[in-house]
Amino acid sequence: MADAFAAARWQFAFTIMFHYLFPVLTMGLGVLIAVLKTLELRTKDRHYGLAARFWARIFAVTFAAGVVTGIPMEFQFGTNWARFSRFAGPVVGQTLFMEGVFAFFAESSFLGLFLFGERRIGPVLHWLSAVMVAFGAVLSGFFIVATNAWMQHPVGYRIVEGRAELTSLWALLTNPYARWQYPHVISGSLVVASMVMAGIGAYYLLARKHEAEGRTFVRVGVTAGLIFSVVSLFPTGSFHAENIARFQPAKMAAMEGVFETQPRAGMAIIGMPDSERKQLMDAIVVPGVLSYLIYGDAREEVIGLNDIPADQRPPLEIVYYAYHIMVGLGTIFIAIFAISGFQLWRGRLFASRGVLWALMLAMPFPYIANHAGWVVAEVGRQPWIVYGLRRTTEATSQNVTAGMTIFTLFGFMGLYALVGLLYLLLVLRIVHAGPGGGHAHEPSSATGTGDGLDNAHAAAGKARS
Repeated sequence: MADAFAAARWQFAFTIMFHYLFPVLTMGLGVLIAVLKTLELRTKDRHYGLAARFWARIFAVTFAAGVVTGIPMEFQFGTNWARFSRFAGPVVGQTLFMEGVFAFFAESSFLGLFLFGERRIGPVLHWLSAVMVAFGAVLSGFFIVATNAWMQHPVGYRIVEGRAELTSLWALLTNPYARWQYPHVISGSLVVASMVMAGIGAYYLLARKHEAEGRTFVRVGVTAGLIFSVVSLFPTGSFHAENIARFQPAKMAAMEGVFETQPRAGMAIIGMPDSERKQLMDAIVVPGVLSYLIYGDAREEVIGLNDIPADQRPPLEIVYYAYHIMVGLGTIFIAIFAISGFQLWRGRLFASRGVLWALMLAMPFPYIANHAGWVVAEVGRQPWIVYGLRRTTEATSQNVTAGMTIFTLFGFMGLYALVGLLYLLLVLRIVHAGPGGGHAHEPSSATGTGDGLDNAHAAAGKARS
């Protein structure tokens, strides 16, 4: 069963990390599309509407790919994690149901209205449809984070005959763990969308084509990116770290490589944790900073791994390095956006080829930072699948063998490689056509855009139904 347990974890890790490549973009991109439509409504400049429709095509393709890759996640709860579903289903089923009914269908319905209804509903209602797409995407993220937050810090439940039953939906939705986890997730997705928008705009400026739209993409992307890269650090990242230290001291100790319980605990800038020697090797530590950031007082004591039972500690090295990758990249994003913002303020950004190259080449790295953050969240929760209530080893299905799971894992890898390749081809085709390509001037045409828009939207509806 140990092999079956490991196979189930590998399959879930692969499918969910691949799937998250898509919603981490759509959650933020929906907000930026709404910003572009707001600028069009206020300025009466159709240039912003053209830009919004361009990004809506990319949003639609990304949304469809997210739906296709997200559906297997639901089935895995029943196939590979039956004991978890039996134990936690009465609780987590509530938020997952709400995500599907309220968020997904609202998002997909208004997306169809935005893509195909502009000529029929007028400018104000078309703007409202963009706002509702953004709202649906962000709301969808809330219900998923609320589900995860219950697994991180269970609230509003009681145990009846070995199962967790919900006693308060309000407590579930207002979980203190989610109060800063959710804003941190959304700010991270906005950094992804901002970097992608700025990077595509930088590409257009460097290639000297679609330059008017490129300048708009860079301007909006850099402005939003600067705001939300800072917000990801403070207040959302800082206050979420306080919750982690409060509710999961073992995770915090692993994140910072703290072995000894101590006051005036320092923050490690760099270092290599050694589980056998129980120390942070070759470390550069700023004294007192960790205690101050967590408790607001450098004299406060931070719990170390040595005072936590060995069978309740998370995998140290994975959590430590993933956390420092996230923080390191986040710091680089702030620097890139700050330099870009300064050049934009000086009126020199669009001619600064070095900065434009940095924006374009940096596009993949917010994805890495967001995934590293989720590795910290999920691996750092181990060995618990529901913190303090149920261990991960007690959550898998008992009648699924390792061979079955490995076979389907390879199947997922092949299918997802195909989906990923198709997605990249469609997005590259849209980018190559540019904001004026693909019949973008005919947003309500029943014949579609010619850039995979009809197929993407139809695939999303068909896959979910």
